[in-house]
Amino acid sequence: MRIGVIGTGRIGTIHANTLSRHREVGSLILTDADPARAQELAHRLGETAAPGVEEIFRWGVDAVVITTATSAHAELIGRAARSGLPVFCEKPIALDLPGSLAAIAEVEAAGTVLQMGFQRRFDAGYTGAREAVRSGRLGRLHTVRALTSDQAPPDAAWLPLSGGLYRDTLIHDFDVLRWVTGREVTDVYAAGSDAGPRMFREAGDVDTAAALLTLDDGTLATLTATRMNGAGYDVRMELAGERDQIVVGLDDRTPIASTEPTGPPAADKPWTGFLERFGPAYEAELNAFVEVVRGERANPCDGREALQALRVAEACEVSRRERRPVHLAEVPGGTSPGLA
Repeated sequence: MRIGVIGTGRIGTIHANTLSRHREVGSLILTDADPARAQELAHRLGETAAPGVEEIFRWGVDAVVITTATSAHAELIGRAARSGLPVFCEKPIALDLPGSLAAIAEVEAAGTVLQMGFQRRFDAGYTGAREAVRSGRLGRLHTVRALTSDQAPPDAAWLPLSGGLYRDTLIHDFDVLRWVTGREVTDVYAAGSDAGPRMFREAGDVDTAAALLTLDDGTLATLTATRMNGAGYDVRMELAGERDQIVVGLDDRTPIASTEPTGPPAADKPWTGFLERFGPAYEAELNAFVEVVRGERANPCDGREALQALRVAEACEVSRRERRPVHLAEVPGGTSPGLA
């Protein structure tokens, strides 16, 4: 199998490393907006660098992995679909609903595969939570509390390109909430704060956000995110039911300290970022993609699934901006793919 990797930044490098050592992948063709960066990575991995995207398609590949800037995702997905190629793409499909819907339409018209990169679906903790909920261990689920906290803010120049805290960060929580619970979001009420560094206000973004979500069975979920968590990178999900309560992301590296006299001590080596925290999950999702390409498993996260998470993010943005509850029915693209 020959795979083209378009984009060799941080996550592209990780994915290229995973694919290069996969026993079912014979070779890679790497390209990047910075040709020297692609060439350096190709040399290090013993793979081939291409001068541009055109060569990826002209030289011939069996599948494509897209890890470019988000602004290029939809166009590249469409190009691959028209070429009859299966695609793995980092989230999101696009930063807006029309772009996302157009790319999905191209994939569906071509009958090809689009697997989206929501790596938390492959994390052991979230997988265990899904199994606990689906097995009935918790009884009736009534409350979910989730958070994503970055240790340090991103570069100021990147913020206007990110899509904002809901679309860039909390979108992972929106997706995994649906995946773990098997329920759909019906209503949101969101707020955000830009009281931190000025660069967030200049970008029209917020550094801290919160949202109250109602699921279609009445379960209430609270989700928070911040770019300013100096203690470390913190990602957790608590699920409370009538019989039991569980938590994802609580271990000896969770960056939180107890004020109780008999509470656990602060982590000696807290998580510093998502690449470290979710390293095994990133590898697992690419292994799954190879299996999808080989016809050995069903697509674990298609474009319609990713669209639903983006719709929740869009609803939260409207709610924050207009200071009102928003029904998901107000957001286009509402045909649910059906959660397994």
